[in-house]
Amino acid sequence: MRVILASKSPARLAALRSAGLDPEVWVSHADEDSLQRSTTQALTIALAELKGSVVAAELSDDEDWALIACDSLLELGGQRHGKPGNEAEAIARWYTMRGTTGVLWTGHHVIVHRAGPDGGVSLRASRGGQSRVTFADLSDAEIAAYAATGEPERVAGGFTIDGLGAAFVTRIEGDPHNVVGISLSLVRQMLLDLGVEWQTLWRLDR
Repeated sequence: MRVILASKSPARLAALRSAGLDPEVWVSHADEDSLQRSTTQALTIALAELKGSVVAAELSDDEDWALIACDSLLELGGQRHGKPGNEAEAIARWYTMRGTTGVLWTGHHVIVHRAGPDGGVSLRASRGGQSRVTFADLSDAEIAAYAATGEPERVAGGFTIDGLGAAFVTRIEGDPHNVVGISLSLVRQMLLDLGVEWQTLWRLDR
């Protein structure tokens, strides 16, 4: 069964590869700005569903495949935060984040397609994951140096736990992989609910 990751995130790809999968990467180019939801959890799930649906429409009905789509946002002080748009925004974001605790929400959408007559059958599941993240009380110099690397601009929430930002996170409550952008345990359960056992997707000879 082909495994498709509907995301250009290097962190999500690395997490899946470290867990034994070797997915193909398909970027959705979906219009994410058009979506609005009342809660951050609902919005991340809706965004993941949008990405997954766009990519699924491009895949063949004549093959078996499993598609995984995700989207993440940081909720801090009642505000939702995606990727900072530039270095100045990253600095301003970290002035707000330092010494506080936020919730990193990741929406997951999984589609399992089985080929067959009349286009086969596609089963879908959507779930949200959350992890509480506590940030160190960084100095202005640390914030400026981190923002200058460009890393915060590339990731939801403006921080990483698998890169340069790892030293700036003091506590995680919940699944750390969810903070990276994909909860492996949650995706495993979603696939299982759709009839696919996780270990059958391992590519240990890659």
